[in-house]
Amino acid sequence: MERKILKAFEDSVRVKEKFAKENSAQIAGVAKLIADAFNEGKKLIIFGNGGSACDASHIAAEFVNRFKRDRPGLPALSLNTDTAILTSIANDYDYSEIFARQVKTLADAGDVVIAISTSGNSKNILKAVDVAKKKGLKIIAFTGAKGEKFASKSDYSFIVPTDDTPRVQETHITLGHVICQIVEEILFEVPRKKENGG
Repeated sequence: MERKILKAFEDSVRVKEKFAKENSAQIAGVAKLIADAFNEGKKLIIFGNGGSACDASHIAAEFVNRFKRDRPGLPALSLNTDTAILTSIANDYDYSEIFARQVKTLADAGDVVIAISTSGNSKNILKAVDVAKKKGLKIIAFTGAKGEKFASKSDYSFIVPTDDTPRVQETHITLGHVICQIVEEILFEVPRKKENGG
């Protein structure tokens, strides 16, 4: 039993290390993209299903409240948190429209979208990405090893190199944390004073 526990942690670390080495430059670029959008008065829109819905809400909360710094809130919106909106769209139209209709209604030019799908095959995610693309929004995909079709629809794609769902989701939330940390540093870094007047 203990060996299985250790293996789960080891597998998680291994996947994250491989992902970080392959994606560190792109993570920096995406953090700058989001920071620039915030500087221009734009917002970040995030959505996903199931565990990915929790990740979307979690990441949005880190931006709106704070992550590691005391600073002003940053405008991030998770589209999977309002049960009245979700259930009314699913009931009146179709479940596959729950995010697409919100993107159509709530997203403005210059906003940035993070779409999260471990499998890359969720119809409601793919439809929302299509709407975002038509609106000219920058789209960032978080997915797993089988999400290439989903990734190809996005401007920036983060493909976790495994099809093991728990390992993919663990990497996604770490990725969200790292992006938030870098955005904070870009926007709120206090300039260092030069030593000895030099």
